[in-house]
Amino acid sequence: MHPRPAQPSPIQLLDDPLLEAARVRLYLKRDDLLHPHISGNKWRKLYYNLEAARQQGWERLLTFGGAYSNHIAATAAAGREWGLQTIGIIRGEEHLPLNPTLQFARQQGMALHYLDREAYRHKDEPAQLEALQQQLGPFYYIPEGGSNALAVKGCAELVGELDVQQYDFIATACGTGGTLAGLVAGLNRRQQALGFPVLRGSSYLKGAVDALTEAYNGQCYQNYQLMPDYHFGGYAKWTPELINFINLFRDKTGIPLDPIYTGKMMFGLYDLVKKGWFKPGTRLLAIHTGGLQGIKGFNERFGELVEG
Repeated sequence: MHPRPAQPSPIQLLDDPLLEAARVRLYLKRDDLLHPHISGNKWRKLYYNLEAARQQGWERLLTFGGAYSNHIAATAAAGREWGLQTIGIIRGEEHLPLNPTLQFARQQGMALHYLDREAYRHKDEPAQLEALQQQLGPFYYIPEGGSNALAVKGCAELVGELDVQQYDFIATACGTGGTLAGLVAGLNRRQQALGFPVLRGSSYLKGAVDALTEAYNGQCYQNYQLMPDYHFGGYAKWTPELINFINLFRDKTGIPLDPIYTGKMMFGLYDLVKKGWFKPGTRLLAIHTGGLQGIKGFNERFGELVEG
């Protein structure tokens, strides 16, 4: 087995006049500190997948992602660390020079291939995967975002690092739903989980989370709620208000947030506190799922907006 981080990620209590006035305690679990390159939920999602690939004798991993994907960067780094070759199938056309995410992935030894957006929509279909196998040779398949039953197993272990009775809600940002599925499975109908979708039109997520927990342990859970109002227009969309919040948060706490995932979740939590959604005395735990590698690419695309 590959060694895990020696200690669970630390939990920080946030000090803020808004939280104090609302009598809400907000803690942040710093999964972004788990590993320099395979941080946050990516470590948890990938761990059992890579162990399975190695135990089953695979030499190569293949996965999918966008050009700025945290998952692509983390899979490339994890493959290198586990001694496995990696292939990244990237949505869209190749653009040179490579952006910081893809440049990093290639430096880690990942072979990059591109699929046009129409073909990419069929990425999970057996025919598409078979065609890729014919073209590229055998591989262990990890879906986009890393979310599958083994990822749920890894994310569920996060709950074992907590005294769950200390918290009324545990919150995470959501893309493909794997982290939230792991949280609710790990909580096993105890405390409530809150998921903050970063994509617009997130009605698909309920079905995705339920399908993932069912694949993991044959069960569906009701102890979670999706908070769909904080996507800021969709994936990688943003407003000056969001960027201002992220930069102020870093100035006050010293903790960086990314504008794609954790920044939106934390903005949402603070907004809900402001609106009185949480009762006085509520104790919240938010999961910092990493994603900080994306800041460099975000700033390259939109200008130096987020403090690195």
